[in-house]
Amino acid sequence: MRGVAKGNRPTILTYHDIGLNHKSCFNSLFNYEDMQEVTQHFSVLHVDAPGQQENAPVFPTGYQYPSMDELAEMLPSVLTQLQVKSVIGIGVGAGAYILTKLALNEPSLVEGLVLINIDPCAKGWMDWAASKLSGWTSNLVDTIMGHHFSAEELTENQEIIQTYRLHISQDIPQDNLAMFYSICDIKVLYIYIVCVCVCVCVCVCVCVCCSALQVECNSRLNPTKTTLLKMADCGGLPQVVQPGKLAEAFKYFVQGMGYSEPSVMMTRLKFDGFL
Repeated sequence: MRGVAKGNRPTILTYHDIGLNHKSCFNSLFNYEDMQEVTQHFSVLHVDAPGQQENAPVFPTGYQYPSMDELAEMLPSVLTQLQVKSVIGIGVGAGAYILTKLALNEPSLVEGLVLINIDPCAKGWMDWAASKLSGWTSNLVDTIMGHHFSAEELTENQEIIQTYRLHISQDIPQDNLAMFYSICDIKVLYIYIVCVCVCVCVCVCVCVCCSALQVECNSRLNPTKTTLLKMADCGGLPQVVQPGKLAEAFKYFVQGMGYSEPSVMMTRLKFDGFL
């Protein structure tokens, strides 16, 4: 946890996606200057899924990894222990599912959610579904990379691809990663988003393969509570590839919740449109 609670303001709570931890998932965003303008007014709590932190010990044989729902159920006790009264959640992929379940289970704890990369039809999730039927995928790292990055990014953005491939393959124990991967299933996330009663910002990339997702979002989400933010040229990890755009979006989001500082000016952002 970083910082201390500022008055009655909520704590910013993050939860990462598969193949990542809080550092690899969120450092680019939270180290960005515009985001630091926001976080100086909030405490920040990063949560890693069990065994996904760097240099984590390998789980013993027979260890039963918690389900996605059980991971969500663990969070209230963590918040109580740290004396966190309420949160604004930022979740990516699997983390978006977990924080959405937290909002459903404990609505008094969650004031708002920013959900990133929730597309259950993404390449990585299709590979995941196939592997469920045929057994473990022959290359878990490739499957997870396909979830996080588009085919174009995998061939053109070599520097960031190499960085994340090394992180996924070396920094997290592979047995632990396989356990987390095995319980990830976000295909019912839309159902849960529709049910939550907090302010929600859903961030999706703008590309041909995501057009169906955008239609799905618009048709199901409550427009009085939920904003769809379409981000161009960001792939599956906008907080890494385009941290400035997402930082600006988050500023606008907390401003709408009544927490933004008067000096914060939003100039380039368009919600329910393109960024």
